[in-house]
Order: sequence, then C-alpha cells, then structure tokens
Amino acid sequence: MQIKPFLDDNFLLENTTAEQLYHEFAKELPILDYHCHLPPDEIASDHNFENLTKIWLDGDHYKWRAMRTFGIPEAYITGEKDDLEKFRQWAKTVPFTIRNPLYHWTHLELKNYFGVTDLLNESSADAIYNRCTELLNTPEYSTQNIIKKMNVEVVCTTDDPVDDLRWHKKLGDQARGFKVLPAFRPDKAIFIDSQNWNDYIDQLASVSSISIDSFDNLLEALQSRIDYFHDNNCRLSDHGLEQVYAVPFTNAGVNKTLQKRRAKQAITAAEIEEFQSAVLHHLGIMYADKGWVMQLHLGALRNNSSRMMRTLGPDTGFDSIGDFSQARALSTFLNRLDEENKLPKTILYNLNPRDNEVMATMIGNFNDGSVKGKMQFGSSWWFLDQKDGMTKQMNALSNMGLLSCFIGMLTDSRSFLSYPRHEYFRRLLCNMIGKDVHNGELPNDISLLGGIVQDICYNNAKSYFEF
Repeated sequence: MQIKPFLDDNFLLENTTAEQLYHEFAKELPILDYHCHLPPDEIASDHNFENLTKIWLDGDHYKWRAMRTFGIPEAYITGEKDDLEKFRQWAKTVPFTIRNPLYHWTHLELKNYFGVTDLLNESSADAIYNRCTELLNTPEYSTQNIIKKMNVEVVCTTDDPVDDLRWHKKLGDQARGFKVLPAFRPDKAIFIDSQNWNDYIDQLASVSSISIDSFDNLLEALQSRIDYFHDNNCRLSDHGLEQVYAVPFTNAGVNKTLQKRRAKQAITAAEIEEFQSAVLHHLGIMYADKGWVMQLHLGALRNNSSRMMRTLGPDTGFDSIGDFSQARALSTFLNRLDEENKLPKTILYNLNPRDNEVMATMIGNFNDGSVKGKMQFGSSWWFLDQKDGMTKQMNALSNMGLLSCFIGMLTDSRSFLSYPRHEYFRRLLCNMIGKDVHNGELPNDISLLGGIVQDICYNNAKSYFEF
C-alpha cells in the first residue's frame, strides 16, 4: 500500500467522496468563529507581532504543557530567556509531539499562514523563525490582515461585564470585511466564594452606577450590563463552570447570603451553592429576554498546581479534565428555565468525553420546534479539540440527535494563528461522511451531503446566531 504524503491537499481525506465534499463544498466557506479569546485591543490596533514567538508561543498553554513534559525548563517557556531561545526549545520539542494535535496544528499553521512546508525541528528552527518573523513585520501580517487572510467573517471575543467594550466600539466604526462582536462572561459575579468577589462586585457597581447591597441590586446591575452589551452587538453569553448550579433557592435567602458576604462574614457551602444557582437562573432568563445564545462550558478542573498558580497565575497550563456529575443538575437548570418559557438557545460543551452521550441526549429534552437546533451539543472543547475527540463528539451527536443541525467548529483560542482548526474540523467531517458513503451506509447523493456539510460548516451557525 502506498504511503500518503504528509499534509498534502487530501490530508485526513481517505476516499474520493471525502475529497469531493471537502474541496467542492467545505474548503472555501468563510469562518464564523463564534467563541474565542482573542484580545480585541490587538485587533482594533491592527497590531503587528514582533516575531514568531510573540504570536505563536506567548500565552499558548497547549505548547507550554508539551514543553514541560519534554523536560524544557520553565525559563524557556514563560521565563526570562529571549524569544529566539524559547522558539528553539519549542522546535526541539515539536518532532516528539507526534500523535498529539499540536503536531498537525503546528505544520498546518506554518503552511497556511507562511507558506512553510518544511518540518519544524532543531535543524530548521532558525530559518523558519527568521522567515516568519520577517513576514510578521510586514503590513500583510497585521492582526486584521491575518483574520482576512483566513476568510474569517465573524470573531466573537470573551468579555467581562465590567468591560467598557471600547475596542469593539472602535472596530465597529471601521470598515474591514469582518465583524468583531463581544460575548458576555459574568462568572466572576457568580463565584461568591472567591476571595476577590467583593472587589469585583465593587467594580460592577461602579460601571453600572448601581450600589450593590442586595440581591435585587445585583440583578439590576447585571441587567444593566447585559443591556449595554446588547447595544454593542453582543448576542452570546458564556460560562465556564465545573458543573451547573441548580439547587433550590429563595430570593430572600440569597439576599441574606449576599449581604453577609458584602459585610465580609463567613458563608456556608450550602449558601454558596444557593447563591450561584439563583444568579445563573436569573441570568438565563435575562438571556432569553434578549434573544441571546447561552453557552455552558462544563467540566474543567482548574489550577491543580497551587505552586504554579502562585507563580504564574491561571490559564498557564495546569488545568485538566474533571469528573464532575453533570446530568441531574443540568436537567434541573434547563427545566426550570423551560417551565417559565425562558430557556434561551443553548450550547452545551463537555470537557469529559464520558459525557458525550449525556450532552447529546440532554439537548433533545428541550428542543421545542421553535428554532432549528435550538439546543446544541457544542463542538469538542479544549482537551477534546483533536481528531479522536471531534470524531467521537460528532458520532455521539449523529447517534443521539441530528448532525445535520450542528453549528460546527470554533477556535476557543488566544492565538491569531489558530484558524486552521476550522480546516481540520472540516476535513474530519467530510472524511466521516465520505467513509459512510463508501461503506454503503449513506447514499451517494453528493448534492444532499454537500449541502449538509455546508450547513454544518457555515450556514447553521449563520442562521443560529443571526450574524
């Protein structure tokens, strides 16, 4: 059997039908990146990154974890070593990331952005670094032009309620061929057990011009910020939780808890969960009233290394998959909103793959025919954002629901070089359907199947979010 070339035009495509679906239907579609962590200030300023390390390694905890695993000292990862030295250590690591998605992503990104087809290793490191850095210092490689180069139509950032959205406003006043929209992530208001909660609530009170000394005041402040975000073209919310909070609560009891915490008095674990359940429920109602989409990212076990948390802070590569129970609380939470006819369009993302079928069946409980695919089982997230994880997610959705109604891929990334993840997803989708055709499990109706591929890769999301 002939060995296929690495990363050629038919990468991940195992038969002619898969090739046809990808090249004729999926490849040229625009990208709707409806969830990411790109900094809007760097887009608005049309920033040029100084070198390849700055745009590719800074802030990338996927690469940092791999480098630590490979025995690279922290000085070359987040420490004081210069950028070229850090890049050389990454290049030294890359050949040994085989079968990790980093190996594919690395070479797709070099190829798609910079036209580099050489494999990255110690020998090629300096030449690749110099070539890419030279390009990055040209106008064609400013942040806005990078986004255009990848045919991106919409970018949804992740923003705190206290943000003034100045960069989104600036971007809204510029003509560039793509939209940058905010998404509302109010988790800091929910985490009443955080040592910084009172300080955060003071910030929220300041930006909303509402003194927050009661639960009603808190809801009023959050509603004020939702109104502000809505006026600035926000249509999505996002939550990153270990699990949904859905215990019984009363507004009077929650009000007492808030007042105790504002007075810096101790509160119990039960009071914390009741407060979190109440805030999340009321936020869900607010989202529904605005016609927003609610995103729930569930299951991360964060900041596992206390030592490194103290040294580097959060989001630096010390999180993992949690084994939290999801089904009961999630059902209770969604059902409460549904009972009040206040369940917004919702996307459920699980981090533990054991929950694939849980999420794929949960959405079916609350689809009501009002909107095509109102409840979504979200694309594979974080540690599952790889070949096996994406395939399993789509198989679970196919088996338990309708893959044809799926809103497809997102980057969930802090890097401007992550858009090839959409290509990766599209290739896997086309290959999955192509294999079914060649196995006689689907009819060889290229028009039907091609249309479904285009829906999953673009049309469904376009309609769902009303972009």
